[in-house]
Amino acid sequence: MKARVHVTLKQGVLDPQGRAIHQALETLGFAGVEDVRQGKYIELDLAETDALKAEALVREMCATLLANPVIESYTVSLQD
Repeated sequence: MKARVHVTLKQGVLDPQGRAIHQALETLGFAGVEDVRQGKYIELDLAETDALKAEALVREMCATLLANPVIESYTVSLQD
């Protein structure tokens, strides 16, 4: 089973890398971008075949290592 995790900073948390990307886009002439928030994408190949167990496992991974729950939020999606 494949798990996909998207981790982003929570709203209200300063995102200096997103700000730098925004400024670079403006410098390159890309007008109309109002804000940029950057994050990370993690793809996991799991041996677990039960979707509920796999999701619980990935959420535990996120809470323990993959995301900082104080300043980041995450979404998990699974595919067979």
